[in-house]
Amino acid sequence: MPRLLVRPPRPSSRRSAAARRQAQPVLNETAVTSRSSLSAIFSRQTFLTLLCGIGIGYIVLPILVVNKIGLDDVVERLEYANSRSTASGAGRAGGRSGQARVSELRSFHNRDESGSRALARDDDEDDGDSTAGVRGKKKKAKKTDRQVIAKRDYDNTDNAGGSLAGEEEEMDSGDSTEGDGIGDGAAAAVPAAIDQHSVVGLKTHQEPVSDAEVRFLENQQILASQSVPTVTTPYVMKTPQIPDSQRMKILITGGAGFVGSHLVDKLMMEGHEVIVLDNFFTGQKKNIEHWLHHPNFSLVVHDVTEPIMLEVDQIYHLACPASPPHYQYNPVKTIKTSTMGTINMLGLAKRVKARMLLTSTSEIYGDPQVHPQPESYWGNVNTIGPRSCYDEGKRVAETMMYSYRNQNNVEVRVARIFNTFGPRMHPNDGRVVSNFIIQSLQDKDITIYGTGEQTRSFQYVSDLVDGLYKLMNGDYDGPVNLGNPDEYSVKSFAEYIKEMTKSDSEIKLLPKSTDDPSQRKPDISLASEKIGWKPKVKVRDGLKEAIRYFKSVLDESGEIIPTGPGAAKPKKVKIQEEA
Repeated sequence: MPRLLVRPPRPSSRRSAAARRQAQPVLNETAVTSRSSLSAIFSRQTFLTLLCGIGIGYIVLPILVVNKIGLDDVVERLEYANSRSTASGAGRAGGRSGQARVSELRSFHNRDESGSRALARDDDEDDGDSTAGVRGKKKKAKKTDRQVIAKRDYDNTDNAGGSLAGEEEEMDSGDSTEGDGIGDGAAAAVPAAIDQHSVVGLKTHQEPVSDAEVRFLENQQILASQSVPTVTTPYVMKTPQIPDSQRMKILITGGAGFVGSHLVDKLMMEGHEVIVLDNFFTGQKKNIEHWLHHPNFSLVVHDVTEPIMLEVDQIYHLACPASPPHYQYNPVKTIKTSTMGTINMLGLAKRVKARMLLTSTSEIYGDPQVHPQPESYWGNVNTIGPRSCYDEGKRVAETMMYSYRNQNNVEVRVARIFNTFGPRMHPNDGRVVSNFIIQSLQDKDITIYGTGEQTRSFQYVSDLVDGLYKLMNGDYDGPVNLGNPDEYSVKSFAEYIKEMTKSDSEIKLLPKSTDDPSQRKPDISLASEKIGWKPKVKVRDGLKEAIRYFKSVLDESGEIIPTGPGAAKPKKVKIQEEA
């Protein structure tokens, strides 16, 4: 039989009169409670408002008193800002008026002494021409808010040239009155060498500047365009301004060393940005101090065996002790520099897609049985001798370079450097040229380890730097010998230096060093063919410069004791005190 669906009765929406009367006291009580809560909230807000007002008064009033700013001045500035915003357009009057007030108040409370003087002049001019609105007949043009703020920002700009900053402060203290008197002709007084846009508000807004500011800008322009003469580098090198599209960021590891510092000079004079990374084990800060002020130069004190994160376009990896006494002093560190340091630089080159050049060495040929040595010669090296930490380290570094090229498409260049000499060589590096010159200049015995019949080839440092630059920016990526094929026996070279220095030294033969190669001469036919490089400086001309440099070092230090063939830590040249 069919089932009947019975819908339950809906609850009545109408409430009885008794129920409404019962709920009425509860509603009245709730309303009373709400009014009490609102009253308490308003009381707290009033108290907090008063408290904030008192706090602001304690902060603002002392500032106004210290800066001698009265309430009338503040009101006048606000009215002036409001009139400017109203004149700019009715549609945007409200928003711009608020911005003008903020700018004016900021300029009031953040102004330094020169800004305060500028504001005082501005106020005087406002009193004279705010109603008339005529500027052309006045001796000084009325400054706009934007000019005042620009002047303040320029005055507060951080000064990178420390000594010049002090000089500017001294000139400001003496020339403040004179600087205040500069009017519309201030822009004409600035030399043409200063970029018109380098001075905030100078040309565009007819901003009055002091003589101190002009001189400071002149000095900044000079320092940004050249090196500073120093004792080590007593001449000036110019740095051109090149377009951003052509200027590169270049990292040089070991850039404070002998070869690295000359490479820094080359790249700076090309107009590039140079970052030197060095831990100063053999490098010296005096080799690069003539660039420390320059905006395109940066120095990072860092050990290349530790990773570093930089953004660069090219990497010249020169970091590693190169003289036998220095690299034998800590052979494990020498191996780590050649291996771990090269891995870290290759990792950086891979990450930022930079081209990397490794300065390898002729020592990878060992005691050669092929003469002269071409790049195709595999060498004759003792893998466990005292020189192997350097020889084998460079061989492994070359292997890693081409492994990264083949596996990760890193652009690599490898230069095999032969004996190099010139200014900024470490006086105690124990190499042939530096030892012979120092001993000759001091009339000490010229020491030769062996019979003196072993041969060497010597190139001047500027030729090497040119070769590194051409190799880096060329298309050839195989190993390239960089050296001077002019060959000398060690004994004849000692006699040559003795003659040039007019020394009374005697040549003294000592026992031969372990694994000292018997001959060394580069085959540079590949360098000539692939990168168009040949040495230009004659050995005699280069020796004249090296002798002049070591004379200056001796004049400064008084005496230098050359390093022998054994392992030795790089020594600092002590300056002899005058009696």
